[in-house]
This record gives sequence, C-alpha cells and structure tokens, in this order.
Amino acid sequence: MRRTVYTEDHESFRSAVRTFVDREVSPHFEQWEQEGLPDKEVYRKAAEVGFIGQQIPEEYGGQGEGSYKYNAVFIEETIAADVNLGSMRVHSEVCLPYLLHLTNDEQKARWLPEVAAGRMVLAIAMTEPGTGSDLAGIATTAVRDGDSYVLNGGKTFITGGRNADRVLVVCRTSAAGESDRRGGLSILVVDTSTEGFAVGRTLDKLGLHAQDTVELSFSDVRVPAEDLLGEEGRAFEYLSHNLPQERLTIAVGATAAATRAIQLATAYANERTIFGKALATFQNTKFVLAECAADVAAAQAMVDQALEAHDRGELDAVDAAKLKLFTTEVQARVVDKCLQIHGGYGYITEYPIARLYADARISRIYGGTSEVMKTIIAKSLDLVR
Repeated sequence: MRRTVYTEDHESFRSAVRTFVDREVSPHFEQWEQEGLPDKEVYRKAAEVGFIGQQIPEEYGGQGEGSYKYNAVFIEETIAADVNLGSMRVHSEVCLPYLLHLTNDEQKARWLPEVAAGRMVLAIAMTEPGTGSDLAGIATTAVRDGDSYVLNGGKTFITGGRNADRVLVVCRTSAAGESDRRGGLSILVVDTSTEGFAVGRTLDKLGLHAQDTVELSFSDVRVPAEDLLGEEGRAFEYLSHNLPQERLTIAVGATAAATRAIQLATAYANERTIFGKALATFQNTKFVLAECAADVAAAQAMVDQALEAHDRGELDAVDAAKLKLFTTEVQARVVDKCLQIHGGYGYITEYPIARLYADARISRIYGGTSEVMKTIIAKSLDLVR
C-alpha cells in the first residue's frame, strides 16, 4: 500500500538522514557494538544537521518542529541501514519531551540550548532491580534538605546511562498513600558529575550491543531543588502522559525492522541456489514472504494512522498499547521467518538478519511488556470485573 503520511519535506529529510548515516554512523557502528556504546560525539554531529532536538523552540537553538514524523523518518532510515541508535532515540523521543513540557523558564534556558547543540545527553532512570512495570513500587528516595534533595537508591536497565550528562531520575519524595500507591513520586534531573552518582556495570545484553545499558547508584547525591522537574509528587502522572509517544517510537522501530527483514530475506532468496534452483522459486519461500509482507502492511498502516493521531494530539494510552502490542508481535514473527529463510547463515552474526533477530526480542518487553499492553487494552473493553 502506498504510504501517504509523509510529504516532500519529509522525503528530503530522509535523504539527508541517509547521507548522515552513511558518513557518521555506518563506518563506526561495528566498533560501537564492540565497545558497547556509541561515540558521544555522534550526538553533537547529529545536532549540527538538525537530527536532535527538532521540537526544541527556535529561541533555545532548536527548530520548533511540532511534528513527530521527522523523528519517525530518522528511526526508519537508521534501521534500514542496519544500525540501531537506541540510546539516541531514548534521548530524543523519550527524555526530551519531559524537558519540553515540564520545565520552567529558568530550566529551559539552562538545559534546552545544551540539548539542541548535542552537548547534553539525556537518559531516564525508572526501573529498579525489584521494580519494572510496577512503577508504584519504586524505592529510590529523595529527601528534602534545605535547598537540595538527598538522593539514595539504585536503578537498572538504564539506556544511555554511561554517556548521559543528565539523568531524569524517578524517585520517591514522600510515602505513597494507602489508597494511592502512585502518589509521592517525583522526577529529579540529576547531573551525572555530582558526587555520589555512580555508573555501575554495562549489562551484557542479547542484542542492541551498540546501546549502553547500565546500572546506576546514588549515595547521598545532593540535587539542587531547582532541578526538580514539574511539581513534587506528580511523576506518575507525567510518566503516563509521555508513554504513548514512547510506545509509538517502539512501534515505528519494530515495523521498520520487520520491513528490513523482508528486504534481506528476499535478496538472500534470490541469490541462494539450492537443488540447482534459486531459493526464491520454491513455493514455500514465496508463501512465507507473502505472509510476512501482509503482516508488515497491516503494521505499517497502523503506525501511519498513529503518526497522524499523535501529531493531532489524539494518540491515547489504549491505542498506543494496541499499536505496540501488534507491531512488536509482527516484528517477532516476521524476523523469525526471515531468519529461517537464511538457513544456517541466519544464525551467523555477520549477517544483518541475525542482529535484527537479537534486537527484536526486547521490543515485547521494554516500554511495557506485551502482557501489560494486553492489560491496558482489556481495561478499555466492556468486560465484567
């Protein structure tokens, strides 16, 4: 199906992204995978050509772009080039909206120009060793002491945590109420150079090897009160507000990855000879790829509808949950089938399909598991409780 979600401006932007990826990302990506994180300089280079902080107002060095579609184009093109800049996506699509929507004028003046220039890298710290999807169980504490908060605790699975200059730390500033476990949570924008802030081990993951995912610890970290984001005690509300965009980001990446898997499998099937014939001539190969193509067409249509809804401010939590659930399940099925077409070569990491396979497994977990998505959707149905 012909996509109608993008304009000529978006396609011009797409061309610029391809050039940037060819010059600044692809030649270094294998090294980044070996080192476990991208070169921090890539943030500055991306900012120079307008690929970071597009939504930042012009007065703070950004472009004042209101549409998320340019972000989606960037995601699609990096994945099409067999690179995955997940930590940059967390920086731009997950963290930055909090600064755009919750900061006061003084905070905007301090932080947004640095982000727009690529000099400040952001990460967000929600998950703890004993707390994943149940954010109400967060145990990291921040106690007010004069003009500072004293932060103590630990976080895990923090994407971009090693490169980050500022981390949005979700912490408990007051006890939860008996009838409201979600109360008492706040967000502090923590300077990673502060005494007591420590980056622990980089986690050895199944996939996403060029994405630094780390543990963080806070030992009596003093955070100035002026670095509180929004109002004290309202973090759960703030986090819920940004979840639809986070899940849209995952869905865009999942669909782009499934699309790329079909391209790789098609090329391999056309080139691979078996029993004296091209693998692509066998009915089973044709039918498998046909199934994949139909699945991806449905996922793409859903993503494009969500992109339009998000730009109108109409993408709600339930629709975002449906979107993430469907597209990530499609990604899993399609990438698996496309790896199978590669046979033994699909299991060899020098083939891009192997990287897609390893990277795909997290899509049904981060940003809310498939089970959490089903729970959100089920609550919206007229079911007996």
